[in-house]
Amino acid sequence: MRKNIFICLLFVFTYANSQEYFPANTEVKTKNNSYQAFTNATIHTSPTSSIQEGILIVQNGRIVALGKSVSIPANTQVYDLNKMHVYPSFIDLHTNFGIKKKTRSSGGRRSAQYDPSREGYYWNDHILSDHNSFDDYSYSKSKAKEMRKQGFGVVNAHQPNGIHRGTGMVVALNDIQNDNYRILSKASAEHFSFKKSVTSNQSYPSSVMGAMALIRQVYHDADWYSHGNATNRDFALEAVIKNKKLPKIFEADNKLNVVRAAKVSKEMGLNLVIKASGFEYEQLHDVKALNPTLILPLNFPKPYEVTDNYLVKKISLNQMRRWNQAPVNPAMVEDSGIQFALTTADLKSPDSFLKNLKKAIDYGLSKKQALAALTTIPAQILGMSKEIGTLQKGAFANFIVTSGEIFDEKTKIYENWVQGQPHVIVNRNIVNIDGKYSLAYQEQDYTVDIKKSTSSISVSFKMDTIALKSKASYKDQWLQMTLFDKEEKEITQFSAKIGKDSLIKGQGTNFKGNSFVWSAKKATSSDTTAKKKKENTAEKPIIATITYPNNGYGFKQPPKKENILFKNATVWTNEAEGILENTDVLVVDGKITALGKAIDPGTATVIDATGKHVTSGIIDEHSHIAASSINEGGQNSSAEVTIEDVIDPNDIDIYRNLSGGVTTIQILHGSANPIGGRSAIIKLKWGNTIAEMLYPNADPFIKFALGENVKQSNWSSYSRFPQSRMGVEQVFEDYFNRAKEYGEKWTTYNSLTKKIKAKTAAPRYDVEMEALWEILKGERFISCHSYVQSEINMLMKVADRHQFKINTFTHILEGYKVADKMKAHGAGGSTFSDWWAYKYEVVDAIP
Repeated sequence: MRKNIFICLLFVFTYANSQEYFPANTEVKTKNNSYQAFTNATIHTSPTSSIQEGILIVQNGRIVALGKSVSIPANTQVYDLNKMHVYPSFIDLHTNFGIKKKTRSSGGRRSAQYDPSREGYYWNDHILSDHNSFDDYSYSKSKAKEMRKQGFGVVNAHQPNGIHRGTGMVVALNDIQNDNYRILSKASAEHFSFKKSVTSNQSYPSSVMGAMALIRQVYHDADWYSHGNATNRDFALEAVIKNKKLPKIFEADNKLNVVRAAKVSKEMGLNLVIKASGFEYEQLHDVKALNPTLILPLNFPKPYEVTDNYLVKKISLNQMRRWNQAPVNPAMVEDSGIQFALTTADLKSPDSFLKNLKKAIDYGLSKKQALAALTTIPAQILGMSKEIGTLQKGAFANFIVTSGEIFDEKTKIYENWVQGQPHVIVNRNIVNIDGKYSLAYQEQDYTVDIKKSTSSISVSFKMDTIALKSKASYKDQWLQMTLFDKEEKEITQFSAKIGKDSLIKGQGTNFKGNSFVWSAKKATSSDTTAKKKKENTAEKPIIATITYPNNGYGFKQPPKKENILFKNATVWTNEAEGILENTDVLVVDGKITALGKAIDPGTATVIDATGKHVTSGIIDEHSHIAASSINEGGQNSSAEVTIEDVIDPNDIDIYRNLSGGVTTIQILHGSANPIGGRSAIIKLKWGNTIAEMLYPNADPFIKFALGENVKQSNWSSYSRFPQSRMGVEQVFEDYFNRAKEYGEKWTTYNSLTKKIKAKTAAPRYDVEMEALWEILKGERFISCHSYVQSEINMLMKVADRHQFKINTFTHILEGYKVADKMKAHGAGGSTFSDWWAYKYEVVDAIP
């Protein structure tokens, strides 16, 4: 059979290097059209169907027939698989296989880079939609071998660089043929992340919320550009338009970014497939609400060193929980009904992939779903279901031959056939001789332990409890062992032809050249039986309780809204009624429905509040907690970003604020730039979803800032405008003038009749200008950070010039042009302290 395989490979090699229109000066050009038949196997055509004692016939790298009773053509090489199993080779959607990694830009700039470095492309360097990963590709036989050992036959590879990373490519892990055959697609999918390109120093975006805003704007711009509205060429936008129908894969590096990517996907209709973090079980309620397709890594945390008492103190409860809980992630995602594929991504080496996958199965992942996640689902995502992922007529002959069912603990992968070409993982004709043996030689008994005999064999000799130096080789059924005796400075060589029984017999030669006969007997079957019994009785893993949120002080069950009657409390109404003694408060569906004495609780839970006080929760209107990022300082205006994109529902500060009586906060953007980002107003509902935290129908706010930060007084940046307080004012003037012009364009366009509008180019949709236009229309309000009174006066004058409606600049500017009202509130004069006192009176009056 070995000879036949070699002949087959020789023909295929000739064929692989004989393209139809290439001249053949160094070889014959006749194609090898012979067949290969694989018989007497259990053929798993898909995760849900199989053929017992089936036959699989391959020709020219594709499956031409399969079934239980298939006629085998005359010119066929037959491989009897002797009741082995055949599965479709696996597919990995998220790799950088063969892609030369980009190196970080050397920089060397005195200050930040704000403008793009590429001409003719999008205004942001981190949008590399025009990049084709094929330009950085070179096939790697060593990497391909690592992947094939784990069962993979096809990979989708991309350049992991940038926010829009361009297109990936699909490669068959076929060492024998060349790239003309191996590359199944040069533009398989578009790839994205929230990480900037390492090849550019452009400052924007400097946050996740900035990256989210940028992705949104790119697709708004691509739509606008596609209608011929631009006067310039933009090769990056043209690539976005050209690749619109390609699958889109997004790399999210943590569980919250999975939710954020899914949010952008839903908003922009991108249908992103999201490469997840491996810890989605901690945020599954948010992920499930958006129901994306995921690509799950199996990068389970390794056990911590706990023998050192000092180091143990450094290990947090969260770290221990993740070590314990992470393997349950695939099972919990499966139970939630979310579709997912599996990937080797995030593993230091693919070698641990199958080991971790079997661990995930031990933790509840079904074998059927595991197989689908490696075959049919990734093939479907790539739009290549007819060619890869299943064993069907016309598909590539990509399959693995295994000793048993693929995910069983002791199953071995013997061969991985890719495009009809064999790649031997473990020679299935080699007899496995692993085990412990007793060997007698020169009136001395030895214990010999043989491991990994079917791959890279190792042996260890022991005389009683003394370990002796030794080495071994095992090839073509011949076992060669060498024993070194340091004291006597002698070596002894043992040779044996391996049969199929448990007794190894052979000849040997000692140091003096004398020959001898030796034998080694394997350990008794009772030992093996005891070992199997121990394996069968192994306890299922104990998984620590997952809490909501899954950190300190989390709930064992997600909090549920319930009706409650607080009975006989001292109630601080904060209204004209003042403080009420011995009063009941009834809460139904989250709202106070009754206040008084002897209220009928109905079905509500009764809490005896005798001797306790009930008051309204504290509202913090200027907070920076519960957000993964606060500043987007890459430009002097970031009105396009919103804190709602980066809420962190797991922030321990939520719990701490609740303990201090705070129930509602406005999370403000930071003060990195004059025009900051939009706010998020949330309820501190510890343990609930992000959506449940957002305050419904809240007035929209945005953060503005004045003073030292916005003009960059505290760091050496000399390239960004503004650099002075005068410049800050001009930033406001410029942006509001542009917002006014932007709004007028849209107002005019929207006033057109349907017939005329169809013939008129729509204005460019600008997320940033939309937010500023809302301010001009009185639909969005400003919270402003300031240092001195003169800055406040400046901003109020800007508001006056642009005719903002009263209350547009809430909290800070409501008093503008109403000095008489300030006096009426007892804030006579115009000092800063008088204004500040008025400010707080206004805040108190806001309902």
